[in-house]
Order: sequence, then C-alpha cells, then structure tokens
Amino acid sequence: MPHTPADAVTVRLWSLSEDVTVEHDEGHDQVVLKSRWGTDCVERPGPEVREALRRMELGPVVLANAADQHVDLNAVMLPVLDKLSHLVVHTLGADDLRGPLLSVFPVAQDALFTLVWVPDRRAVRLSRGMVLTRLDSGLSLEAEDSPHRVVLHRPEAALVMAMLAWPVTPDKVKAALPLPLQMTEGIIRFLAAAGMAPPVDDDTYDAV
Repeated sequence: MPHTPADAVTVRLWSLSEDVTVEHDEGHDQVVLKSRWGTDCVERPGPEVREALRRMELGPVVLANAADQHVDLNAVMLPVLDKLSHLVVHTLGADDLRGPLLSVFPVAQDALFTLVWVPDRRAVRLSRGMVLTRLDSGLSLEAEDSPHRVVLHRPEAALVMAMLAWPVTPDKVKAALPLPLQMTEGIIRFLAAAGMAPPVDDDTYDAV
C-alpha cells in the first residue's frame, strides 16, 4: 500500500495536449491554437486568458495561480476551456510533492469533461470493454465509448480503479482504502467524468 499523508489535499490542474501550439497575434485580437484537430481561435482574449493558455502550453497549472489574485480566473477561463475541451488535459494532483495522481486526455474532437458529484451510495463500475495498458508513466485506461484516455500516474489511483472492477459505492471504496477521503473521492469523480466509471443503473449524476 502507498504511504499517503492523511492530510494530503488534492488539486485540480489544467494543461493543453502536447500537440497543441499557441500563437499570440501582435494586435492582441485573438489567440490561435493549432492541433491535430485543426485550428481553434479565441477571440479578444483578456491578458489573464493569454497568460493562462501560455502556461497551460508548458504543463499543468492551477488556474487561480495564473492571474492577479483579484481576478477570478476560474470564472474567466472556464467558458474558454469549455470551447477548447478537445485540447485540454485534466489532471488531479496532490500537495504532497509526489506528482499527479491521474490525467485525463482527450482522444476525440467531441471530448467533453465535466466533473460530477458521485453520491456515496450510488454504485459505479468500470466501463465494459476497458483496455488497460502499462506505460512508463503508469497505467493507461481506454474504453470504446469514451472520448478520453486516462493515465493513472500513482498507485493510489490504481487502487481506486481496481476497486471499481466490481459494482461498488464510493462510501465503501473510501472505507476500504487507507487513503485520504478527498483523494479517493477526487479519483472517482475524475474517472466518472472521463466516462470510465458509469453508474450501474440508468440514473444520472448531478453535475456540479
């Protein structure tokens, strides 16, 4: 079992896919993003949007750290990132300096990623036809019906994933694993948002 501090706090991180290049025009009228999907433009971006996209091209960032403390960058950036969802990598990190827990990569142009609240007593399970591949950076999860690929970077994420091989409720996963509750919950939420851990019935999650 991995030794994880009981008070470890998870952090949501954002970045752009490795194939994305960001071009800033001199007139500051638009930002152009080029990728395998073609070209996307952000019209009339403010300085906060420009700086956030510049940092996201370099690697995962906390959005709130990419602007002046008086600017609510989440409110400014989220509408932009929703339109660029096919270019955005979503990472769940931790404040324990041991690296990210998992990352969700878009693999389709219609990839949408919306974090959902998974009720503690609603059973979930890994998607059917899941393909698990070992990588140098961890374990890769892919499913035929998911527009995302998930890479589990750390054993904590793999432990939670293994629990979902059978129908199980999040509260039972939290009780069974020696991990901080917030960490276990965050891993389940990311897997659910990526389409890797749907409910075992036809109920839908409440989006948050």
